[in-house]
Amino acid sequence: MIPFRNELILALVWVAISGSYSIPNLAFGFVIGWIVLFLVREQLQTTKVVIRPIALLLLIALFIKELVLSAFKVAKLVLSPRMDIKPGIFAYPLKVDRDFEITLLANLITLTPGTLSVDVSDDRRTLFVHGMDCSDPDQARRDISQGFERRILEAFR
Repeated sequence: MIPFRNELILALVWVAISGSYSIPNLAFGFVIGWIVLFLVREQLQTTKVVIRPIALLLLIALFIKELVLSAFKVAKLVLSPRMDIKPGIFAYPLKVDRDFEITLLANLITLTPGTLSVDVSDDRRTLFVHGMDCSDPDQARRDISQGFERRILEAFR
């Protein structure tokens, strides 16, 4: 195992974001990464996360597919002369239970046009989702369950 692996990753992200590819900037990013990780060490998960690369690639591919399809669907709804939509909020029962997985699912839903993750229940078992067109919330729940959530479970468990 590489010592200071997480700090190095944060340093490389810092270098990429700042756009300054110099040794002093990399060292600065490393120090900042170390400080950040030191400050949040209590909140970091102690469980080991397994990443399955093929399943992760399938999750990314699914997201890109859903992103494109949703963008076209939203554009079609917005450009139609008669906007026959039924916006609403529905409760989605979560199968994922780790903070990372819940956050990833909520972000994937939010990044998909036409949907927005609104809140997670206090017991972390329900995600509330706003849909631009909630005419069939049961179908939306099935789409999330059989799509993003299934792929997240496959990629990280």
